[in-house]
Parts: sequence; C-alpha cells; structure tokens
Amino acid sequence: MFCQPSGWQLFTERNPPTFFVAVLTDINSERHYCACFTFWEAVESAQEEEEEAEKEPSSPVQPAQLFAPKSLVLVSRLDHAEVFRNSLGLIYTIYVDGLSVSLENVIGNLLTCTIPITGGAQRTISLGAGDRQVIQTPINDSLPVSSCSVALLFRQLGITNVLYLFCAALTEHKILFLSSSYQRLTDACRALLALMFPLKYSFTYVPILPAQLLEVLSTPTPFIIGVHSIFQSETQELLDVVIADLDGGTVNVPECVHISLLPEPLLQQTREALSMVLDPELEVADLAFPPSTISASSLKMQDKEIRAVFLRLFAQLLQGYRWCLHIIRIHPEPVIRFHKAAFLGQRGLTEDDFLTKVLEGMAFAGFVTERGAPYRPIDLFDELVAYEVKRMRAEEGNKQKILRHIKELAEKLYKNENPYPAVTMHKVQKPTEGCHLRLHQKPFPRLDEGTVQWIIDQATAKLQTAPPAVKAEKKCMVPSGPPIAAIMERNGNALANSARRLEVVRNCISYVFENKMLEAKKLFPAVLRAMKGRAARHCLTQELNLHVQQNRAVLDHQQFDFIIRMMNCCLQDCTAMDEHGIAAALLPLVTAFCRKLSPGITQFAYSCVQEHVVWTNIQFWEAMFYCDVQNHIRALYLDNNEENHADEVRR
Repeated sequence: MFCQPSGWQLFTERNPPTFFVAVLTDINSERHYCACFTFWEAVESAQEEEEEAEKEPSSPVQPAQLFAPKSLVLVSRLDHAEVFRNSLGLIYTIYVDGLSVSLENVIGNLLTCTIPITGGAQRTISLGAGDRQVIQTPINDSLPVSSCSVALLFRQLGITNVLYLFCAALTEHKILFLSSSYQRLTDACRALLALMFPLKYSFTYVPILPAQLLEVLSTPTPFIIGVHSIFQSETQELLDVVIADLDGGTVNVPECVHISLLPEPLLQQTREALSMVLDPELEVADLAFPPSTISASSLKMQDKEIRAVFLRLFAQLLQGYRWCLHIIRIHPEPVIRFHKAAFLGQRGLTEDDFLTKVLEGMAFAGFVTERGAPYRPIDLFDELVAYEVKRMRAEEGNKQKILRHIKELAEKLYKNENPYPAVTMHKVQKPTEGCHLRLHQKPFPRLDEGTVQWIIDQATAKLQTAPPAVKAEKKCMVPSGPPIAAIMERNGNALANSARRLEVVRNCISYVFENKMLEAKKLFPAVLRAMKGRAARHCLTQELNLHVQQNRAVLDHQQFDFIIRMMNCCLQDCTAMDEHGIAAALLPLVTAFCRKLSPGITQFAYSCVQEHVVWTNIQFWEAMFYCDVQNHIRALYLDNNEENHADEVRR
C-alpha cells in the first residue's frame, strides 16, 4: 500500500524507475523509514497469451503492451535516504544490466552491514558488487538532519507561507501537503519538523498517505500528512485543514481556522533574518553603487542558515524557561513540571495567544519531560539559551552582526551533519542509460531465501563475538542561563514603579504596625494607586512577610482592616493564572495574619480575601502544594545560609 500510494495500476508505457522514502510509525511511536524503489515489468493478458500460443514459432515475438510496477523495499529504523537509494539502485542495476554478481549475496550484505553509532562516526561499506558507500552519522543525534529539505521548502512556498505552516504546526492545527512528487512530500514534512526543533511533533505524521487511507484526513486530531496532488479534489471538503500546495507554492487557510502568529517584534525580526539569508541582494538593491559580487551560500549551507534563524527564534521565545521548572517529588519517580503562568507573566506575554498555545501543547510537554532534567547531555540549543542571550540582545537592530551569528550557528549545524565532508565519497554503479526501455527485459528473478538467510546467520554469529558498541554520553549540569527577571526588564511590558512609590508602600506598612494610623491614612490612597504595578505588589508581600517572621501577625482591628484592604487591592488585578506569583506569595500570609474577635474566637485574613478568581483555579492549588513539598524537602537538606543564597539566586 505504501509502495504504490496512488494504487497499483498498469501502464501502457515503460516508466523510468522511481525512488522515495515513506515514513511509518509503530505502536510505540518509533518511526521506520520505508525506502521504495519502483520499476516496471512487462505483463501479458490471458488473451494475448492464447494468441501467441496459436502463432507459428517462426513469427516474431510481439512486445507486451502493458507494464506493471514492481517495488524493491527497504525498511529501516535509521534515516539514511542516500544509502537506501544507492543500495536499491545497485540491486536494480545488477538485475537490469545482467551483472555477474549474486543478488542474494548483495541483499545479504545489505541486511547485515554494521551501522555506526552516533557521535560523528563514519563507516565505509560494500555490498559485494564493486561498490563503496560511506555511512555518516551526526555528531549529536538530538539535532535533526535536514540535508537540503528546509531550503527547498522555502523555495517552494516562500517566507510568509512557511511561517504560517510553522505557527500552525506549533499551535496544533491540521496540515496537509500536496505535490505530484512523493519525495518532495517527504522532504517537506521532514523540513517542517526540523524547523520545530527543539520541540518534537507528537501527533499523526504520515508524509505519504496512500489513496486507500484518505479517510484519515477526517480525523479530529492534529496531523502533518502528505498526499499526491491527483487526490486534490478529494481534499476540497476539508474545512479545518491548512493545505500547502508545494507545486503551486500556495498555502490555503480555511476561514474557520485561526492561526496564531509569533508575537511581535519576534515575527518581524524572523522575517528580516530569513530575507537576509534567502535574498541577500535585497539589502543592496537600492544602492547607487552595489557591490559587484554578492556571495550566496550553497543550498546545503542555506538550509542550515534558515535553521539557525529558527534556532535563535526558539532561544528568544524560551529563554529563562529553566527558572520555571519545578520538581515534584511526591511520586516514586520525580516529575518535572513547568510553571506556565509564571513564565508568561515574567515575560510579559500573558495575553499572547501563540505562546500560550505552544506552552499548553503536547510538543512542549515532551520538551519539558526530555529537557527538564538538570543533569543530562546538552546540545546546541542548550548552549544558545544559556550563553548567547546577552549577545542576541546586544545585536538587536544590527543586521550584519545578526547575520554573522546566524552563519556561526549554521556552521555548527552543518558540521554536525557532515563531520568529514571531504571523505564522504560514494562509488556505486549506475544502470545503463535508457535500460528501462528495453523490449525484452527478463522479469526480476525470484531470490533464494535460504542463501540470504545463511549470509545473515553467518554475519550474526560474527557480531555475537564482537564487543558491543557503546554510545558514550557526556552528561553535565544543564546551565540555566540568565534569570527570567532580566527578560522581564527587557520586555518593558510590566509597569515599573518608581523607588518613591515603593518607599511609600514600605512606610505605610511600617506606620500600620507601629499603630501610627493617622500617618498610615495619609499614605493609604497613594498605596492603593501603587498596587496597580507589579513591583509594588511584590514589595507588599515582602514587607508583610518580614512582619510575620517577627511574630507580629496578631493585629488589632484597625491594623487588620488596613492589611485586608491592601491584600484585596493587591489581589484584584490577579488573573486565575497568577502569572506574577502575587497570590502564591500572599497565601502563607493570609493564614498568618489574624485578629481576636472575642475570647476564644480568632479571625484570619483568608476569610476576608476569598472572593478573588485565583482561588478557584485548581492548577494554582496544585502548584502551591508541589511548591510546599519542594520547600520542605529543601529545608531537610539545606542549612539556612544555603537556603538564603538559593532564594536570592531565584529572585
């Protein structure tokens, strides 16, 4: 079914051999790469066979009129498309040109060749037909291998259309690619996944969907699927699918689908960076004396430059994410949780639809699970988030410096895929030109399974005595990068309170606890106005916490009323997400401050601040519970000095 996605059918002409790679996903979400090499053999109908039987032996043999496809298929868990193409092409060459090489021997060698483990290892293999192939693994297998697929996708669709697809994939929309080329469908799907790095797509992923399974397009879950363009008419009724026509260079977004785009200014910065990479002549188009030559990158390097732009984009979107990771230790195995509200609040993006959807998506949940651990191997993205944030801030607006940084990242991505670019020389015999047009080509021979199995058994016996290949992983503590507070200051979206306003808040609270109520009343209106700012609300929680630590939580009636009014004012602008952590900071305080109503009856502050929406959010209470457990565990292992230092670092 996947070998002939458009269906098995006969042709009246001999077509040249074709090759493409389909991707299959098993029940364990493991991907298998299905390389399909198809050629055509002559077939004869029953009527033609009867007519030929009646003819005299001396009559010339008439060529067959119909041709049926026959496929050579190689399924592997490893993605080495070029090696698959060369190997299956070599088998076809031996068959079609009648080379004196045993097909069983070649196939047995192919099935038993040893693939090097990742880490930049390289191995030269031969299938026993005078060939030489080099299998090259990436240095770091966590980085996707894209070859030229990303650059080709931008050539086919353009910057704006690819950005729409990128945002649609991240916000879990249905995406359908159309093309008359199966290999281009696979490359386009692979390119979109490469752009999403460090996030990994976790929904339905079928780069080549067979005709018999077109009903899958009606599934309610998100997907990335490729379909041959001959079935374009059957996709017209899909009302919630973003359709990208690779051959026509268009992306159709239905009216009922709203794609949330990147927040500004990141969207504009990304467009400009992509324009610098894809169209370097644009920058000098208006110059009176443009430079005589403008060096354009090769297609493979341009591919890596585009990926570098998106790598920078993710570093800017997610910088500081490690400061919002919480470890939950109430289960036998610790669970890492991401505090979305705190991240959005401190980034000043609580109302941004795109980032909110991304953080709530399956891809980001997998990102937290995979990358949240504090001790693990790190890759280029980790280094970029941890060490390049200041550089990216300083270079904003300077196109030359941005382009230089993009090229530096592109070099690293290119070297990851091609550690030894000068050595990867293939020597594989090609079939004679036009061999598929021969009239009297014999059918593909039936293979001797016993011979192939014997070769496999011999190779397996040798491998059992060889030492197992062990992948050496260099683990280290993952750097956290700059505190997220620095990012908050950079965004400038939060209302910054002046030092004078914060001083007013501190003075008012001091007057309340010193029972100087007249002085407190004078400052109180200014305090309520200052509570519109985040800094003043944090200042209030810090000052009240100091008084709790000094055992001054039992208040008289006037003091209690003042404190309650300030708490209510502080909480009234808090959303259910508590993105700034105000409600979280007040929670221990509302259970501490109290007043005596009568002998034996005490009223606590929480009874007077219950009307706020944040208390109705179950996720808030879960976060508070996990945080409390974490604080108690920290108290068991850290002394006071270490705890205070850790608190200062977190702030």
